[in-house]
Amino acid sequence: MNHHINTISNRLSLRSPQRDSLEILARICEIIPLEKDTDLNQAIGTIKSEFPSVEDFERNFPSLCFALATGVGKTRLMGAFISYLYLAEGIRHFFVLAPNLTIYNKLIADFTPNTPKYVFRGIAEFAQNAPEIITGDTYEDGRGVRKGVLFDTSHIHVNIFNISKINAEVRGDKAPRIKRLSEYIGESYFEYLSKLDDLVLLMDEAHRYRASAGINAINELNPIMGIELTATPQVERGSQPVLFKNVIYSYPLHKAMEDGFVKEPAVATRENFDAKNYDQDGLEKLKLEDGVRIHENTKVELEVYARENDTSIVKPFMLVVAQNTDHAESLVRLIEDESFFEGRYKGKVITVHSNQRGEEKDETIEQLLNVENPNNPIEIVVHVNMLKEGWDVTNLYTIVPLRAANSKTLVEQSIGRGLRLPYGKRTGNPNVDRLTIVSHDRFQEIIDEANRPDSIIRTGIIIGKDIPDQQSTVINVESELVNVIKGESGRKDAKFVFEDSKQQHVALTTLEVLREFEKCSGTDLTKPETQKQISKRVKEIIAPTQMEFEEITGTVDVEKVVAQTIELRNNLSIDIPKIIIVPTGDIECGYEDFDLDTNSVNLQPVDHDILIQHLQNHERYRLSSGNGVVEEKRLEDYLVRGLIDFDDISYDDHSELLYKLAGQIIEKLKSYLRKEDDVKNVLQYHQKSLVNLIHSQMQGHYYEKVTGYEAHVSRGFISLKPAVYSASKDEPVRNFRTPVDDRQNIRSMLFGGFEKSLYPIVKFDSDPERRFAVMLENEADVVKWTKPAKGLFRIHYNTETEYEPDFIVETKTTKYLCEPKRASEIQDEIVLAKTKAASEWCKHASEYEKQNSGKPWKYLLIPHDVISENMTLLGFEQMYLAQ
Repeated sequence: MNHHINTISNRLSLRSPQRDSLEILARICEIIPLEKDTDLNQAIGTIKSEFPSVEDFERNFPSLCFALATGVGKTRLMGAFISYLYLAEGIRHFFVLAPNLTIYNKLIADFTPNTPKYVFRGIAEFAQNAPEIITGDTYEDGRGVRKGVLFDTSHIHVNIFNISKINAEVRGDKAPRIKRLSEYIGESYFEYLSKLDDLVLLMDEAHRYRASAGINAINELNPIMGIELTATPQVERGSQPVLFKNVIYSYPLHKAMEDGFVKEPAVATRENFDAKNYDQDGLEKLKLEDGVRIHENTKVELEVYARENDTSIVKPFMLVVAQNTDHAESLVRLIEDESFFEGRYKGKVITVHSNQRGEEKDETIEQLLNVENPNNPIEIVVHVNMLKEGWDVTNLYTIVPLRAANSKTLVEQSIGRGLRLPYGKRTGNPNVDRLTIVSHDRFQEIIDEANRPDSIIRTGIIIGKDIPDQQSTVINVESELVNVIKGESGRKDAKFVFEDSKQQHVALTTLEVLREFEKCSGTDLTKPETQKQISKRVKEIIAPTQMEFEEITGTVDVEKVVAQTIELRNNLSIDIPKIIIVPTGDIECGYEDFDLDTNSVNLQPVDHDILIQHLQNHERYRLSSGNGVVEEKRLEDYLVRGLIDFDDISYDDHSELLYKLAGQIIEKLKSYLRKEDDVKNVLQYHQKSLVNLIHSQMQGHYYEKVTGYEAHVSRGFISLKPAVYSASKDEPVRNFRTPVDDRQNIRSMLFGGFEKSLYPIVKFDSDPERRFAVMLENEADVVKWTKPAKGLFRIHYNTETEYEPDFIVETKTTKYLCEPKRASEIQDEIVLAKTKAASEWCKHASEYEKQNSGKPWKYLLIPHDVISENMTLLGFEQMYLAQ
């Protein structure tokens, strides 16, 4: 393997499709000469022999297209391409084309050192000698012209130009400005570039200007190579798309979704929705209102996620697609009206359309470009087909399309700008990873489209069921420890030891300082020498000088408050050792047996001539005499042959399951196709779609079995942090002893009234969890308990996923991790893997506690149907202790 590929991939943290593209470029550099006036016929023949998708360069120089889905990272890939061509091939001149002003400015920023998305960050050769950036606004000062010094080894030159400006300049058969004579160099800058023997042309969003007059002029630069990047490798001619003939690598959107590089699009509607009950205006208003409901729910869930994971809060916004400019303006008036959610969005809406001019347009563009900024008040953007490529935001979460389109076009045109992930990768939280399209009237059409194996829509959500009707809010719940310090606890046995605000201030500062002493157990914290260090640090934080300290704290006895705070901390928290559990040794993986869902399969046979053409294009079967297609001995082999091409499927391990699933497809085909030749035709022509359908369903039955675990034990204990929940604004705090009706959604409820919980308000995932909490509160041996916050534990039960137990309980003698679980799931493979990993954690936690005069840890896996108020933790330990 070329070492430059590894170096660049690692330094730039390339994703797999970016690295694949880089490897292809490296191979192209090996098999064709990088020089002017290359024999195009010979070059295309050489490339086609290894990359049969390339039919023609479509230019008078070798030019290849890398088609990568939106959100995968085409700009970073450009940086990788330039780095490789310089490091491996010694190429120092590059000409980068942007389709419009927005992308032009973005590219200049991304190629400029010390900017957030600098494309060469990590490339050591450019750290001290960064590439010289020459733009369409700066080239005339001569900075892009080398002075003719012999053996010139100065930095590389990256020219960045805006093709739309060049298009404007060549109207009326005029020469673009870049072709005009420059007195500084004695020729035009264009002529200078065209004489360079190592110029490489890179075209961003190449589909936007492929047939423009400007690009025809640029072609005369005669570069040694052209590299085109786009997510849409086609141009529209009339009503028909014309596909690029020079695509060497394709990474489509549905693949990017499978690999988790972009958000997961979902379509939303309302329960029991019937379009016949609404006129056009009523339907639009309903979709806007429900879009806002989803937007507000998303806003809350994003804040909850950020607070739980100690990361930055993402401010989402909603995009409304209007029919025309008049429609857009009327929508803005509606959304800002007092009758629309009490005028809550007045001043928070902007509209974008082609009729805007001057300062109005400039101000709108500025707000659009800064819509990710938390200080930007804009929450809703209404647009009329103006938000093209280059507007690369990560905080678009809700789209309301109000323009007529078929289901496929509606989806594809709507979601392009909202696919990028705010944290750079999927989090596993659907509220953070999902882009929602509100489309009540087209819901079923889009869901039907989603049943296609290559569809970009995967799920549907129901407003009023998956998304609440009522507005949600973020509930920050301080621990009982903090509430007792502030004198705000509602517990009957609460002892408020701090009499005034100055003592409380010192106590709360002590809690912050204790985070610096996490290596100490509760017992360690009571030692005089430790408390002396803590008191000193508290004084330093409160005020830097003695005079300021006395002004702030008065006569407060800091040492006494520190001792009291530590005593409260030991009574109102649970020492949890810092232990990370990770799998080790061989990991057995595979697929569980299951039955295929074939309800969406209704494929029809195609004409024989079409079949032959399809097979030629995909080159999976050889053409032969007779009917033109190689026959498989068994019908199932048409599908099994395709399935074993997947890297995660082993024929030796899964052959029985593969033939079973293939057989179920064939059984479905035979149920509506009478002739076996028709069944065979469908298997041959639609093989890829059917194979993808089977493979996608197999993913839901994938398992990993870990042979062992290893523990990484850090000295110290984990501190409690505030709990964060989302709930309806008018959701009351219910007494936890009140039974919950099975028809009610317990996950949306808040519960309180506890005397032993470390938090005054708690959420439960099920009523058995609530009953378990009642049991804990009733049991005399239980001292305290909590439902752990996200991220508190680092128990990896497989190579990718962490496990969070439902309850932590401390009794007079023992500490427990407790997992109430539906009885039917107790023997589930994943549940057993979690149990094994959690038991391993408890084993190491017990050893650590023993060294620090603590209590042993035990793990209980408890079937839901045995939980009742008369049970005891000791009884559960005797029956359900996991070893």
